[in-house]
Amino acid sequence: MSSEAAEEQPRVDPQEAQTAIKHYAAMQSAPRFPLHLAVEIVSQNGACAAETQNISANGVLFAMDRDVPVGSMVDFTILLPGEVVGSRGDVQIDCRGRVVRSFEDGGRRGVGVVIDEYHFERA
Repeated sequence: MSSEAAEEQPRVDPQEAQTAIKHYAAMQSAPRFPLHLAVEIVSQNGACAAETQNISANGVLFAMDRDVPVGSMVDFTILLPGEVVGSRGDVQIDCRGRVVRSFEDGGRRGVGVVIDEYHFERA
């Protein structure tokens, strides 16, 4: 057995992964906005830094240096600058979602997340 095969991978419920894939098609139909914002993603494997590549009403595409398996639940906070959303102050959005896509992109990982829950806060 190779050292890579011996490396323990997080367990993902196959039914959750299948549900995430079904929602991916719907997520792709929403208009996307190319916003590049630094965020921290928290999953069952811990926290890691990421950068948004685009944001839609349904989800977010992140660029990051670590893989997060499809079907994983993640929490993250997006801080939208006031000038982007037309407000006096920044807008904080606390989100919970599921990874529906993960792919290699120029030496980094592209991770697509559908947003299941969100809450707006005044920053």
